[in-house]
Amino acid sequence: MADKQKIASSFFNMVIVLTVVALVSALALAFTFSATKEARAQVEVKRTLRALKEVLPEFDNNPNDEKYTLSDFADLEFFPAKKGGELVGTAVKSYSDNAFTERIWLMVGFDKDLKIHKISVLKQRETPGLGTRMKEPGFRKQFTGKDPGVFKVSVKKDGGDVDAISAATISSRAFCEATQLAYKALLKGGNK
Repeated sequence: MADKQKIASSFFNMVIVLTVVALVSALALAFTFSATKEARAQVEVKRTLRALKEVLPEFDNNPNDEKYTLSDFADLEFFPAKKGGELVGTAVKSYSDNAFTERIWLMVGFDKDLKIHKISVLKQRETPGLGTRMKEPGFRKQFTGKDPGVFKVSVKKDGGDVDAISAATISSRAFCEATQLAYKALLKGGNK
């Protein structure tokens, strides 16, 4: 009987200790998340500005200050680039949910004629050495200067004009899908 009480008592103590440890851990995590929120937002803004400079023709405004969204494409963000008050291009923060692992995010830059200026990969978690090669200039440069109205923005395996990354067709398709979504959104009113 004494052994049963001892076991019940130690089980109760373990539950109490584990509950306290879990609560302290959750509070510490919540505090850290809250304390770093502003710093993480600043990092995101810097990443966006760096991508805008990479994918757009030369501009003298701050596209991030003029960004906008469209109700039909709520998850996309549009960044108009101007020089001397004239629109020289628009960057679109676009995505695809059909990547190999999780949603990828691209910044697709278009010139004023809606040709692709350049593309930057903002976020991806594809397979290292395979899908991650979408970040390499060799893959991305096949889109540069192309008019998605004429250039078929899909992999050759699907009847398109894009050379897929070897052994990473799913990632290549997702990249094309995000690029095509950005173009579609610009045609539907995103090119202001």
